[in-house]
Amino acid sequence: MITLRQLRYLSALAKHGHFGRAAEACAVTQPALSMQIRDLERTLGVQVVERRPGEVILTDVGREVARRGEDVLAASRDLVDFARHRGGVLTGRLTLGVIPSLAPYLLPRILPALQKQFPELRLELRETQTRQLIDDVKSGTLDAAMLALPLAETEIETLKLFDDTFLLAVPANDARPIEQRIKASEIDQSRLILLEDGHCLRDQALAFCATARGGITAAGTAFAASSLSTVIQMVASGYGVTLIPQIAADVEQRDTRVKFLRLENPQPGRTIGLAFRKTSPRKADFAALGDAVKDCVLDG
Repeated sequence: MITLRQLRYLSALAKHGHFGRAAEACAVTQPALSMQIRDLERTLGVQVVERRPGEVILTDVGREVARRGEDVLAASRDLVDFARHRGGVLTGRLTLGVIPSLAPYLLPRILPALQKQFPELRLELRETQTRQLIDDVKSGTLDAAMLALPLAETEIETLKLFDDTFLLAVPANDARPIEQRIKASEIDQSRLILLEDGHCLRDQALAFCATARGGITAAGTAFAASSLSTVIQMVASGYGVTLIPQIAADVEQRDTRVKFLRLENPQPGRTIGLAFRKTSPRKADFAALGDAVKDCVLDG
């Protein structure tokens, strides 16, 4: 009989491609993990991994078993959640992912409020890029994620939280007055500083500029950084300009070397939402979490 443990170990192998790293991720010894994988192969009557010096590659059958196993693991987590959280809303452990362009600006607002309103909630956070968050939600590693909408994922349900307008961050000595509305076509592509590849905010900024100017590309931008704080420091030092969400500008405006200009209507922006599996039994929790976030953003 196949066990959930074997499926978890196979999932770790698929992710890490190495017995040692997979064993470390599962908090077991490498021999113990290897033995469980061999037991899985004997039960199925097929080879699921191809063992090579220093690496592991899943066979075609192994990849399909791992894919189907993820569904089984997610269903088992949902079953546990259903049993554990029937007693009350937002109690116990909840794993939440947040994109990097949102986490340092939103979490300080919402965490104290959540702690006060839901004292029995044990929130575990992960900050990473959108693609990884989606994969982790689908696999059940995360219960939910806060990210930019929309998502083209049939397995995931979303809940809108708030709209986040984009502003143009420029050096404080920029000649344009703070009340001036900027046309998108006036943004100098050669001085545009963006986040590095993989950040949805980078893609959103490029899409907006491309619509306005017709054909702007990432190759024409001045610099790419791993965080918005780094981007703002580059702007403050006179290296360029950037598009920044309002929620981040509220914090970054403490740097007097930078000022923020609004763009002409219709102003660009993003919609922030909560994403979770359609099959999750914790939708009441997600609705309560969404309401708490909305309240914090409105009050902020």
